[in-house]
Amino acid sequence: MPLRALGSSDLRVSPIGLGCWQFSKGARLAGRYWPELADPIAGEIVEKSIEGGVNWFDTAEAYGWGTSEQTLASALSALGKRAGDVVIATKWWPALRTAASILRTIDVRLKRLGGFPIDLYQVHQPLGFSSVEKEMDAMTRLAERGNIRNIGVSNFNERRMRRADACLRHHGLRLVSNQVRYSLLNRKIELNGVLDAAKELGVSIIAYSPLAQGILSGKFHALPPGSGRVSGVRRYLRSFSRVGLERTRPLVTLLTEIAGAHAVTPAQVALQWLVSFNGEIVVAIPGATSPEQAETNAAAMNFALTPGELSSIDRESRRISP
Repeated sequence: MPLRALGSSDLRVSPIGLGCWQFSKGARLAGRYWPELADPIAGEIVEKSIEGGVNWFDTAEAYGWGTSEQTLASALSALGKRAGDVVIATKWWPALRTAASILRTIDVRLKRLGGFPIDLYQVHQPLGFSSVEKEMDAMTRLAERGNIRNIGVSNFNERRMRRADACLRHHGLRLVSNQVRYSLLNRKIELNGVLDAAKELGVSIIAYSPLAQGILSGKFHALPPGSGRVSGVRRYLRSFSRVGLERTRPLVTLLTEIAGAHAVTPAQVALQWLVSFNGEIVVAIPGATSPEQAETNAAAMNFALTPGELSSIDRESRRISP
């Protein structure tokens, strides 16, 4: 698939990027969600992504409190990549902070990224002590100083997204993106105004958890009942229970049938649907904990679904998606 514009910016990104939460190495609370990955494995994941056509990477301050940023930068440098070779997106963590923290912590972010510029800087959550306007004012100052290239948000509802864009327009800038949970099993942004507002404003949707934590891969549906092989945080989630898996089985069965027609995997079909169904406004950032997963995710850009397949997946998804 060809590169596409990220919002109204001059950034050109592959429809599928790489989410880098899994590079946290178990550091801090957020980092404990994933098993710790050794540097060589992280390097292979980045390498396979790039070989597959991925040209951008999404990380965050909260992912191991900078550990993910540093791991990503080290992996890119080891591959001979330099500033400008790839697109880097990272995020400021707002909880228990004011907008002044955006300015105070930028040097740490840049240091962690080891010379790679911040092409997209995002407010990670709508949880800060300051208003949206003050946060956007601080982001504007970073852009004017050349610390960052573009501004985005994450997990913002329609109202906050519009306020952010309006404030940036006042400064002669634009909101580039809103990073939200979006998949065939979670289509809330289609109902709560976020997707419609994004289309109206020219804001890209960056879809995280695009495979619903792996459910859409079909591997969990293939496990024998009561096998006990669902591990980690997943074993506490209702969607991975026996009842939850039976609820999503018809959709996964359809994805599997369509995958067979294209000689691909159900996960690749789910990703291809996500970055195609709404035109070019949605890009996705699946994570990967192995080089093989990274290679598979990137290869989802190498085929196209027919209009009929897109529609049939849409219909089946709507029967179970909130």
